[in-house]
Amino acid sequence: MSNTKESILLAALRLFARDGYEAVSVSQIAGALGMTKGALYKHYKNKRDIFDSILARMEQVDAEHARQYEVPEGTLAQSAEDYQNTSMEQIIAFSKAQFRYWTEEEFSSCFRKMLTLEQYRNEEMGTLYQQYLGSGPLQYVTDLFSSLNIPEAREMAIAFYAPMYLLYSCYDGAADKAAVTALLDEHFEKMRSTLKKQNQ
Repeated sequence: MSNTKESILLAALRLFARDGYEAVSVSQIAGALGMTKGALYKHYKNKRDIFDSILARMEQVDAEHARQYEVPEGTLAQSAEDYQNTSMEQIIAFSKAQFRYWTEEEFSSCFRKMLTLEQYRNEEMGTLYQQYLGSGPLQYVTDLFSSLNIPEAREMAIAFYAPMYLLYSCYDGAADKAAVTALLDEHFEKMRSTLKKQNQ
């Protein structure tokens, strides 16, 4: 992807994160980059094309992260063996990395904020919010815990993921963001001990 195309995606995401997807026009995106709408249209057909490219990037990076931490990419039905072969160490390392990805990296952080803003105004955005930040991760952790034969897998998945979900919001408003990340790391270390006892 060219630097110009990349710059357009990031500029658009910054505006979507601040004002919401629906409120931002192509003119505003072009203006943020100091270019004309005509120049922008040489790279993307319209605002929806920009959004689809943002979504494709998120899906690509998600898959790359899963491979990097050797955790399943698909659903339990699609790759049951991969779920069974995932260790608790991998789950915790991946979860820590995901929190940093969703908070510290500008592209994904802006995507998260956009979905948070738009989830109640736009059905598609609401679905994406659940997929990336709500019921999707919770179900993923539940399936991982079930595959590891952890008792009360759903309840333990809630205990594992709920603080992560809460701390996204705490992070955004925190003066000391590193302290929020450290708090989550501490939570995961406690969960490691709890889950180890559960699985004995």
